[in-house]
Amino acid sequence: MRDIREVLRLKHEAGLSERQIARSMRLAPSTVHRYLERAERAGVGWPLPAGLDDAGLEAVLFPPLPPSRVPRTPPDYGWVHRELRRKSVTLQLLHLEYKQACPDGFQYSQFCERYRQWAGRVDLVMRHQHRAGDKLFVDYAGHTIPIHPPGAPAWQAELFVAVLGASNYTFAEATASQQLPCWIGSHVRCFEAMGSVPALLVPDNLRSGVRRSHRYEPLLNRTYAEMAAHYGTAILPARAGKPRDKAKAEVGVQIAERWLLASLRNERFTSLAEANTAIAAKLAWLDNRPFAKLDGTRRLVFEQLDRPAMRPLPTTRYEFATWTRPKVNIDYHVDVERHYYSTPYQLVGHRVDTRVTEHTVEIFFQGRRVASHRRSHVKGRHSTEPGHMPERHRAHLAWSPQRLIAWAQRTGPATAELVEAIMTNRPHPEQGYRSCLGIMRLSRRYPQPRVEAACRRALAIGARSYRSVESILAHNLEATPLPSDEPDNDPPRQHTGLRGPTYYR
Repeated sequence: MRDIREVLRLKHEAGLSERQIARSMRLAPSTVHRYLERAERAGVGWPLPAGLDDAGLEAVLFPPLPPSRVPRTPPDYGWVHRELRRKSVTLQLLHLEYKQACPDGFQYSQFCERYRQWAGRVDLVMRHQHRAGDKLFVDYAGHTIPIHPPGAPAWQAELFVAVLGASNYTFAEATASQQLPCWIGSHVRCFEAMGSVPALLVPDNLRSGVRRSHRYEPLLNRTYAEMAAHYGTAILPARAGKPRDKAKAEVGVQIAERWLLASLRNERFTSLAEANTAIAAKLAWLDNRPFAKLDGTRRLVFEQLDRPAMRPLPTTRYEFATWTRPKVNIDYHVDVERHYYSTPYQLVGHRVDTRVTEHTVEIFFQGRRVASHRRSHVKGRHSTEPGHMPERHRAHLAWSPQRLIAWAQRTGPATAELVEAIMTNRPHPEQGYRSCLGIMRLSRRYPQPRVEAACRRALAIGARSYRSVESILAHNLEATPLPSDEPDNDPPRQHTGLRGPTYYR
């Protein structure tokens, strides 16, 4: 308003032209012309009437626009909010559809501004733009569920919670622990309960899911990654110390604790199945409960929004498997839970990947499966495939039974005899290599005479194993006399009650 007063003064009092006024006040000539035109149209000259302040001058020069005669139809902002979660849907597309239905509606700028004002009145968590079927947030609740089995001590069950980003559809179940088998099993049952699979899984950095957290390249648990690949989804762990990355899971856990655990606080469960039955009933009520500030329910929005955008379940269920990375021993076997499985003998000394399921043990080298065995739970035994053996039962390179016996002869004849007996008692000589190598390593810890004496004692008592020799040396038993070497110094005992041959004459 000060500029307008000065423009009027320079025009009417100083008699300057519009261009001179513009140069003097550093305004655009068009701005000066517009000010003078508005003053002329409003009948305002110079000097201004007494008592006309800036507000009055603004009201005279810039009167408000007359209201529209036809009221405009506002859009359904709840519908706009839901549709924005669909893939590739934008505000511009929704405005076009709105104008097709309501030609007298708001223009694009007002449409966007009014939607943002409406969204600002919704809870902060609802402002996140989650695409339909995109992310499933998973976590464990902080509170546990007490289980009181009859005749046994009580224990605490964990609560697994999964929440879809777009619809807030929630899945929850009680599990025995947060260990890998329970973690994977909860995901599988969650997918089956939803009947579909999301595009992304967003877990926390718990050990069962993420072996090593990292801002850019977190190291995932291999079983967890394999399960995700089986179902055609991907894993995007939340950043460590960034709870907003999984805000849906945090709120979902809070809701589960309030509406599931708190409502069941007075119940006494005797088994995990009983607890899950009660949780399922409460969960069905929660997913069918109407939203507080939006239309519909979690289940309704899930059926309309998330499920059509999610991937279908695969034809087969994921079979839980654990992965290890052992080294192939010189007997071309790998140790899996103290049972030994054969591999091609060319892999001796190499690291291989073993995939262990309930019924099978698969061995991979450089991503290619090289062996498969039926799983055995008998410890200390061997599962050997004849095709994995080298010709004439020779080990890789120069290892052979003859070489081990020749080495043992340098220690002593008893050591050589024990080594030969160990390999003779096995179905295949290579299966005794481990015990022979263990005895070889004992000669590095103990003097050779002690090892020779321990082997002699092991042969005498029939203990043909590495552990027996190690125990004899650890307890200094090799110096004690053998049962056959103990002298019999006691004279024959004379009994007065014995009847001689003369008694029967």
